[in-house]
Amino acid sequence: MSNEHGSVDPEQAAEASHRRVVAATSDKARSAAYECVLNVTRDDAYANLLMPSILRAADLHGRDAAFATELAYGTLRMQGLYDEIIAVAAKRAPSTLDVDVRAALWMGVHQVLAMRVPPHAAVSETVATVKAQSNVGAAKFANAVMRRVTERTPEEWLELVAPGSSRESLGVRYSHPTWVVNELANSLSADGRGEELEDLLDVNNTPARVTLVARPGLANPFDVADSIEEADVTELSPYGVALSGGDPGSIAGVLDGTVAVQDEGSQIVATAMVAAQDVVEGERWLDMCSGPGGKTALLGGIAGEYGATVDALELHKHRAKLVRQAIRALPRGVVDVHVGDGRTWGADGSYDRVLLDAPCTGLGALRRRPESRWRRSPQDLAELAELQRELLASAVRLVRPGGIIAYMTCSPVLAETREVVESVRGSAGLEQIDARDAVAAVTARDADTWGDGPHVQLWTHAHGTDAMFLSLLRRPIS
Repeated sequence: MSNEHGSVDPEQAAEASHRRVVAATSDKARSAAYECVLNVTRDDAYANLLMPSILRAADLHGRDAAFATELAYGTLRMQGLYDEIIAVAAKRAPSTLDVDVRAALWMGVHQVLAMRVPPHAAVSETVATVKAQSNVGAAKFANAVMRRVTERTPEEWLELVAPGSSRESLGVRYSHPTWVVNELANSLSADGRGEELEDLLDVNNTPARVTLVARPGLANPFDVADSIEEADVTELSPYGVALSGGDPGSIAGVLDGTVAVQDEGSQIVATAMVAAQDVVEGERWLDMCSGPGGKTALLGGIAGEYGATVDALELHKHRAKLVRQAIRALPRGVVDVHVGDGRTWGADGSYDRVLLDAPCTGLGALRRRPESRWRRSPQDLAELAELQRELLASAVRLVRPGGIIAYMTCSPVLAETREVVESVRGSAGLEQIDARDAVAAVTARDADTWGDGPHVQLWTHAHGTDAMFLSLLRRPIS
C-alpha cells in the first residue's frame, strides 16, 4: 500500500480496505464511514485523504456521501468523549477492546448522541457491524453497551462524564486532549481572548466550509462564484470563493489548476507577505517549505503580475510532485520547484522575500483533520519548535538586507509562534514589521481589527479561518 516514498496512496488504501473489510451492513454509507474510521485508527491513514477514495469506490454521492463523511469525521473528532461514555456503559476501559469493536462503538455513540439517528437503528447497525467483524459474543457485548448508551440523553452523558468547567472537563466535553486544551487556553489568553476557550473548542468540532482560491492571473473570484451554485466570494481574502457544499473536485477550474481548495486564512497570510512592502520588478521569492503547493501557486500568480519569480523548496520528493501539480497552470519560468532542506539551502542573501510556512502541530486546523488532535503529543511540540527555530534562522541567512521574512504556522500555540520568533529575532537583529498593516491591506479591514500586533493571529471562532499565525520580519540594511 505504501508507494516508493513510503507514504500511503489513498486509492490503493481504499481498494485494499474494500477487499479486507466485510460489508457490515447493507447501508453503504455506514459501511464507508466504518472503513474510514477503522483505517485511520488501525493503519494511521489520514481521513481527509482516504475518505474521498472510499466514497468513489462505494459510488456514494449527495446526501449519502454527506452522511458517511459526517459519521466518519464526527466519530474521529469525538472519540475522546465517546471513550469516556463507553467506559461507563461497558464498565471497562475502551483501550482493552479490539479496535474493530471500539471503532464500531464510537460510530454507534456518535449516531445516537450527535446525529439524531433513531436509537434502534444505531444499536442494530452497530451490532451488525461488530458481528460481521468479530463474533457473536462481541456482538452481544456491543448490544448491551449501546442499549446503555441510549438510556441517557446527550446532556445527561455530558453531565456525568464531564461535569464542571475545569480544563480537564472541557477537554472531555469537547473531545480534545487536555494538553491541547491547555495550549489553546494559554494562546487565547496571550491574545486577549481568555474568555473564548469554549467557543474555540466548540468550533473545532464543526466541519469547515470549503473555500477555493481563484489564482491571480488565472481566474477571477467573482466569475468563479458566478459559475457555481450557492457560492460567493469570501469576506476577507480578495481571491477566495466560499462554497455551500458539493464536490470541489468536479469544478472546471479545480480540474485545470486555475482554481484550488485553500483555506481563506492561508490565502490571507501568504498574500500579506507581498503587501508588507512594495514589490520591485525582478524580485526573487522563496517558499521555504512549499509542499503541497497551495501557497506556492498563489504566490506564483501574484509574482507573475509583478514580474517576480518564486523558488519553491520542498524536503520530500513526493511532496515536491504535489507542488509541481499545483503550479501546472502558471506560466513557465515563474516558479521553479526544488527538492532540498531549508536549513542548508541556497546562498546567503539570495532572496528579496522568504515565506516560511513552518512544519507545525497543525492545531489551528482541527476542523479539517479530525484525527490529528489524537496523533500529536507535547513531545512533538518540543521537537517541532526546535525545527522551526532552525528554519527561521536559515531564512534570516537567505534573505537580503532590507528583505522580508514571513513566518507563519497553522497553529496558535505560543511555543510555535511568538516564542520561536522572539528566540531568533533578537539574536539576528531583525526588525519586527507590524503584520496588522499588511493584513489590513489584504482584507480591506482596519489594522485594529487584527489585535494588538505586531503579529497577527487568526482564530477559527472569530474569523472563520484556520488559526493561522503570521509574523513579518525585515533584515536590516546596515
